[in-house]
Amino acid sequence: MSPPRSFTARFALLLVAGIVAAIIFAPLAAVAVVHAGWRYPFPRIFDRTVMATLLIAMLFAARDLNLVALLSRGFRHPAAPSIARAIRGFVVAMIAIAILFGLALAVGGGGIGDHEAAAALIPKYFLSAIAIAFIEEAFFRAFLLRGMTGDFGNRVALIASAAIYAIAHLVRSPARFYVTGYEPAAGLITLAHSIDQFADPAVAIPTLIGLFLLGIVLGEAYILTGSVYFSIGLHCGFVLGAKMWPKIILNRAAVPWWVAGGGAIPLIGGAAAWVIAIGILAALRQITGAKNGSPDYADART
Repeated sequence: MSPPRSFTARFALLLVAGIVAAIIFAPLAAVAVVHAGWRYPFPRIFDRTVMATLLIAMLFAARDLNLVALLSRGFRHPAAPSIARAIRGFVVAMIAIAILFGLALAVGGGGIGDHEAAAALIPKYFLSAIAIAFIEEAFFRAFLLRGMTGDFGNRVALIASAAIYAIAHLVRSPARFYVTGYEPAAGLITLAHSIDQFADPAVAIPTLIGLFLLGIVLGEAYILTGSVYFSIGLHCGFVLGAKMWPKIILNRAAVPWWVAGGGAIPLIGGAAAWVIAIGILAALRQITGAKNGSPDYADART
C-alpha cells in the first residue's frame, strides 16, 4: 500500500504516530525527571513529550512534508520590512487589549486591579510571549496552513487550520498528578483526560470561539502578507494580554462576562474580544499594508 500523497493525510498519520510514541515514552521521561530530583506533574511531562515526538516525526518526514520549503517561504522576506510588520502587529494587539481594558474599567471598575502593576509584568512575560508566538506561527501558519492550502485552497485551509489551532489549545489534561516511578499507563490516562475541558460547554465554547477567531485573523494575515511576521507580532501581543488579563480582572464577577471573558483563556472568551477580532479581520488588508494579497499564494486554489 503506497503512502498518502496529500499533505493533510501525511500530517495526520504523523500526528497519530507522535501521540502513540508519547504514550510510550512519557512514562520513561517521567522516571528520568524523578531521578533528576525535579518535580513536575505528569500531564506537563506528557505535553512536552508529545511536542518532542511530533517534532521528531516531522523532521523524519521533512522531505515528504516539504517542511524546509514551507518554513523558508514563511520566513524568507527581507529583515527590515519584516521587523516593521511584526512591530505593527504587536501594536495592533496592544491597542485591542487597551480597548478591552478601557471597557472593563468603564463597566466594572470594582473588579479591576492595579493596572500599573499589570503593565509592569510586560517585561517579565515578553520573551516567553515572543517564543510562543514564533513557534506557533511557524507551525500553525507557515507549516500547517500553507501545507493544507495545497490540498484544499486558501479558504478551506484557513478555516481548518484555525479550528485545529483552537482545539489544540484545549486538548490537554487539566488534572495535576505526579508519578514517583515507572507507570506505563500514565500516558493513556493523561490522554483520556485531555478532552475533559470539552465536557463543560461553559468553559469550552467561549474559549473555542475566541481561539478560532484569533486563528482566522492570524491565518488571514499570513495569506495577505505571505510571511509570518505580522502574525508573530500580533500573536505576541495577545499572549502578553492573556498572561496579564487575570492580573487586570481580579474580580471577574464584578465585570460583565462579555468583557471579562470566560473559559480557559478569559482574554478572548468574551463577546467584546470576538467583536474586536472580527473588526481586525475586516480591516486586515489596510492594517497589514497588503495591496492585492501575497504573490506566494498566486498559484493556490481559492
